Amino acid sequence: MKLDSKIFDSIRVKPDKERVEQDRHPVCDYPGCNRPGMHRAPKGRDREGEYFNFCVDHVREYNKSYNYFVGMEDDDVRSYQKDSLTGHRPTWKMGVNRQAANGPDGFDARANMRSNAQRRNEQVRRPRQRKLLTLEKRSLDVLNLPYTARGDEIKARYKELVKLNHPDANGGDRSSEDRLREIIQAYNVLKKAGFL
Repeated sequence: MKLDSKIFDSIRVKPDKERVEQDRHPVCDYPGCNRPGMHRAPKGRDREGEYFNFCVDHVREYNKSYNYFVGMEDDDVRSYQKDSLTGHRPTWKMGVNRQAANGPDGFDARANMRSNAQRRNEQVRRPRQRKLLTLEKRSLDVLNLPYTARGDEIKARYKELVKLNHPDANGGDRSSEDRLREIIQAYNVLKKAGFL
């Protein structure tokens, strides 16, 4: 047979499946088993990150008998389970261990956040005073009211001034008609501006 013939180059041998599996996966770690160990199983509590490689049958058998807490006292198991509720992170009750909650320089972050929240709430509750226009200021001056006057205070002052300056209240005297006209116009300006 010639090694450089066309026929020899086209012959391929089908690889053995078991040999390929063994090349890709390590052998099962179970004593006496030569099948590929494709399934990982943890080695135990004190050996985190280390695994056995088992075949399907032996990994099932191992999982049935596996116990993470083997060799631990009952109290240790309970404390482990309790700590697992918080992801094994330290916790403390509210108001306890305040010194540890504060920073190393005594800065209390919770008190600072609380005061910031209170300040924001006060700003929200206090309505903003918009800047008064010249016409609105003049109208409040006509009614002899402060610039902070709103709603019922303006209505009460308007009624009082109308009663004083109306010609019917003055016995038909028309001299106060101009003053009455100014009062009515000022009231209408404030009403349109949304003061009432």
